[in-house]
Amino acid sequence: MPSTQTPPLAGLATDPTSLRPPLTDATIERVDATQVRARLEALKGEGYTMLLDLGAVDYPERAPRFDVVYHLLKLPAAATTVASAGTPQRFRLLCGVDGAQPHLPTATDLWRSADWAEREVFDLFGIVFNGHPDLRRIQMPHDWEGYPLRKDYPLRGPARERAPRPPFALKSNVQAGTPPSGKTLEALQEQVKKARGQ
Repeated sequence: MPSTQTPPLAGLATDPTSLRPPLTDATIERVDATQVRARLEALKGEGYTMLLDLGAVDYPERAPRFDVVYHLLKLPAAATTVASAGTPQRFRLLCGVDGAQPHLPTATDLWRSADWAEREVFDLFGIVFNGHPDLRRIQMPHDWEGYPLRKDYPLRGPARERAPRPPFALKSNVQAGTPPSGKTLEALQEQVKKARGQ
């Protein structure tokens, strides 16, 4: 994808934060993977007591390839006015990670809500969170190959991509106005048997 950023980035995908309209309800900050743990600890100390969500995005043409995004919330300890009671502070921390097996430190000891979110990111993107108490697949079967939300993941999955695709009878093979006879189902079953070598 060519860059639309000014000045253009040679051969790299556009950083989405540069195109996003200004957000008035959140502070957005990008940190390096080596600094993410220290920054998360500092934000927890500043009063960001709630981790709302943690997610990831794959940008295969960019370096670093993955962005891990932490959504934090800071509620005022005591409301000074009625208007300030409903105005929490939001913080988005973006961290870029790269490599075939990317690693980040866990945030489960800072916020318990990071537990399943980190497992989901591990399951679907393959980003390992070092120190996580129970890092295993949460949505896909434990014997699933690969990480389905990576942009280079095969559409049918790695195991099915290696299997032959039978040439099923299509709607275009049946004339318009033909009453259902059950023969189409039989034809499909025969094609599947032939494809499986039975």
